[in-house]
Amino acid sequence: MKPTTIILKHPKIEHITRRIAYQIYEANSTEKIIVIAGIAANGYVFAKKIASILAQISTIKIELCKVNIDKKNPLSQVKTSLEEKEYQNKSIVLVDDVLNSGTTLMFAVKHFLNVPLKQFKTAVLVNRNHKKYPIKADFKGISLSTSLQEHIVVEFHKNNSVAYLK
Repeated sequence: MKPTTIILKHPKIEHITRRIAYQIYEANSTEKIIVIAGIAANGYVFAKKIASILAQISTIKIELCKVNIDKKNPLSQVKTSLEEKEYQNKSIVLVDDVLNSGTTLMFAVKHFLNVPLKQFKTAVLVNRNHKKYPIKADFKGISLSTSLQEHIVVEFHKNNSVAYLK
C-alpha cells in the first residue's frame, strides 16, 4: 500500500465548510431561494453539510439537488433530483468534494445551462491546480499543486472526516 499524506483533518474540514457556507450566503444575501446541487456521491455529502449551515445562518430557503453523473463516461446523460423548472431562474451553487481535472464539474455545469439561471457558482473542498479544462471554483476550501500521479481522496464521516493524498 502506498503511503498517504493527510491534508485536511475533521476540524479543518468543518471550519472550511462553515466558511464556504458564509461565502455562499454573502454572494446570495438578496435571494429568497438557493439551489445547492451536489455531485454524487461525495459532492452531495459536502452539499448537505453546506446546506445545513446555510439553514442555521440565514433565512434563505435552501433546495438540495443531487447531481448524478457517470464520472467514467461524463458524456452520458446527467440526471438531477430536481426537474429543470425547479431551478430555472434561481441561484445555483454546484458542489463537489475535489476539483481534479475539471471534467466532472464541466459536464455538470453544461447540464444546468440548458435553462436560464439567475446566477451559477461552484464550490469545492479541495481545488487541485492541475486541470484539463478552464473551470474554476468560486468557493474553495484549499488549493493544492499535486503531481499527476497523486490522487486526492475525501472521506466524510460524522465526526472524523479526512482528506488525503494517495
